[in-house]
Amino acid sequence: MPEAAHPERSMPTDSLSYAQLADRFQQLDAFLLRHQALWRPRPFTHQRLAWETDHPELARWLRGRSLEQAEAAHNHPDRLMAPAPFPQLAVQAATLSLVDELPTSPNPSTDARQSVDVPGRKWLQIQAFGSALSFSERPRRWLDWCAGKGHLGRRLANRGGALTCLERDPALVAAGTRLSERLGIDAEHRQQDVLSDGASAQLGPTVTPVALHACGDLHVRLIDLSIAQSCRQLAIAPCCYNRIQTERYRPLSQLAAGSALQLSRDDLGLPLNETVTAGARERRQRDHSMAWRLAFDLLQRDLRGEDDYLPTPSLPSSWLKKSFEHYCRDLAALKALPEPPVRDWLALERRGWQRLAEVRNLELLRGLFRRPLELWLVLDRALLLAENNYTIRLGTFCPAELTPRNLMLIAEFDDQRANT
Repeated sequence: MPEAAHPERSMPTDSLSYAQLADRFQQLDAFLLRHQALWRPRPFTHQRLAWETDHPELARWLRGRSLEQAEAAHNHPDRLMAPAPFPQLAVQAATLSLVDELPTSPNPSTDARQSVDVPGRKWLQIQAFGSALSFSERPRRWLDWCAGKGHLGRRLANRGGALTCLERDPALVAAGTRLSERLGIDAEHRQQDVLSDGASAQLGPTVTPVALHACGDLHVRLIDLSIAQSCRQLAIAPCCYNRIQTERYRPLSQLAAGSALQLSRDDLGLPLNETVTAGARERRQRDHSMAWRLAFDLLQRDLRGEDDYLPTPSLPSSWLKKSFEHYCRDLAALKALPEPPVRDWLALERRGWQRLAEVRNLELLRGLFRRPLELWLVLDRALLLAENNYTIRLGTFCPAELTPRNLMLIAEFDDQRANT
């Protein structure tokens, strides 16, 4: 589809036809395919990116910026006044990613004790999810999928209807049971691995499953079982698309299966690179760790005589309490590399911090493609449901400042479409 054929307004939040879903999907597909050389390579693993040859002015401009400037632009790279083709790509990405806010209704009053055991940000997300959730049929039994302690399910059960909460962790099941009993809410908390065969028995035509930020395969499993077990309605807010058991993404819908876009697990992590919740101490520790890893990357290339990235394991925070020299020597030993020779360790550490600033700024170009790729993935889920005779509503249920994973998919089975 020509790149000029961008939508002129947001995706509406009333029921979407298959044609509307397919049209947006195909536009996103064409955009991501056309520019994959810009968003696939990770600056963290490459000293130089292939696209820098084609766009030298943009590369120089980004590499010349500070770490603080990169941090300030991280959540809104589209606002950056960078050299071409950055602004043009930003406009295209933003236009293709437009979706409306879902209409909301006031939440029914609840026992104030319901929020006592819930982190504040999570409770606000639960409230927003509930406010945006509406079905044409009154739910008879709510099913909180990957429920944890069941906070979302209890919030929705205030509207009426029975409640079942599925959770794999027995400690969370027990804690959820105690909370429901303390609040006088009739809820059944079941220990259940939703990826196992027994999960299908928990769904059926009278069950309304909901999932707030169930990761990867977990929410895909819910969609598959909801279709197979003839659930009449469901709602999900997807998260962590890279939490899959396969190395590569398996398209869900017929349209995505026909796409030339092939996604690795690393590619699926791109939408998750946006952070809004990290505190100052956490950011400092993250930067410290990444700067040292980038410095070690330069060292390992010298030690191995190979100009390639060498993956390193996640390390305990205690490693950052070592001297930089001991950090490098111990990590080299862990990776069975030759003993590093005497060198200017302070200069190498400075190069690591400089590389971190460059990496963070180069990542801003990839950041333009975070939302287009996420919407491509969510539309693949919506198209699968639409292919199985569900009507679809898709929109945001809360501001991105509350959670960047704010896309919500509401599906209801359409008897009339199924019988035609």
